[in-house]
Amino acid sequence: MKFDVILSGVGGQGVLSVTSIIAYAAMNEGLHVRQSEVHGMAQRGGAVLAHMRISDEKIAGDLVPKGAADLIISMEPLESLRYVSYLKPDGILVTAAEPFNNIVNYPDIEKIHSLIKQLPKWRIVQTASLAKEAGLAKTVNTVMVGAASCFLPVKTQTLEKTIAEIFSKKDSKVIEANAKAFRLGQDACGSQNK
Repeated sequence: MKFDVILSGVGGQGVLSVTSIIAYAAMNEGLHVRQSEVHGMAQRGGAVLAHMRISDEKIAGDLVPKGAADLIISMEPLESLRYVSYLKPDGILVTAAEPFNNIVNYPDIEKIHSLIKQLPKWRIVQTASLAKEAGLAKTVNTVMVGAASCFLPVKTQTLEKTIAEIFSKKDSKVIEANAKAFRLGQDACGSQNK
C-alpha cells in the first residue's frame, strides 16, 4: 500500500499542523511516512505546500510526483486548484470552502468552487461554521483532518487518539472542541454526493 498526499494553504492556516497529525497517526499504526515541506513564503498569507507519503513499505523519496497524489487536502480553495496537476485521475480533492483573501483581486469564490466541482472526486467543507459548531474557531485544522479521514489509510480511532495526545496539555475545552471538530469534519466528508 502506498498513499500520496499533497497539503496546501497559506501561512498561518496550519497546513503543517494538519500534516503532523496525519503523519503521527500513520506512524502510530506502524506505517512508514515521508514528509517534505516545499513552501515559499510561510509567513501569514504566503503559499504553503507539504508532500506526505504513507506506505506499509519503505519509501524512497519525500516528494509526490505530479499526477500521483491520491488526495489533496487544502485549507484554502484557490490554493487547492494550484496543485490539481498532482492529483491522480481517480484522486480526491478535499478543501475548505472559505477563501483566505490574501491577494488583490481574489477570484470570485463561486467560480473557484465551480472549477473544483468539475473534478471527478471532491469535497468542499464549510470549515469555519463546523469549527464554530465545535466550540472553537481555531479547530478548522481538526475539521479538515476529520474531512480527509474518510479517504486516508489510517483508522479513525488512531486519528482521534493522536488528536487527543497532541492537545492533551491544553485546557479541557480545547480538547473537547478538537474531538468534536474531528467528528464534524468526518460527518461532512461523508455527507456530500461527489
